[in-house]
Amino acid sequence: MDTTPITINAHIAATLDKVWAFYTKPEHITQWNFADDSWHCPSAKNDLRKGGKYLARMEAKDGSFGFDFEAVYDEVIPEEKMVFTLENGRKTAVLFEESNAETKVTITFDAEKENSLEMQKNGWQAILNNFKKYTESH
Repeated sequence: MDTTPITINAHIAATLDKVWAFYTKPEHITQWNFADDSWHCPSAKNDLRKGGKYLARMEAKDGSFGFDFEAVYDEVIPEEKMVFTLENGRKTAVLFEESNAETKVTITFDAEKENSLEMQKNGWQAILNNFKKYTESH
């Protein structure tokens, strides 16, 4: 597959164990997994192991649009790294690095062809920023 990788990151003022838990547990995923307040994530499932499946339902709050974000894990190293493949074959890697009472989360994902690279980067960054805001406020 001919793809363009996009990398985003955020520095989160929280310990690695907290960041990992908030990033991977469904009860937290539903609280932050959307790009702006006009969307929400009403449900999430996460079987966090090699071969396990991730599923998050993402919907516009007005009901005008929604989709399932699904992936299968290729590699999981707790509190360090996860690599997964999306339904359409695109790969994503998420790295967690703790340093000086904060945790850096770096996501590299294969871009899709339907939307501009800038739109994709901005959308994924907005979701990661929402995760940062949620994690630091709880």
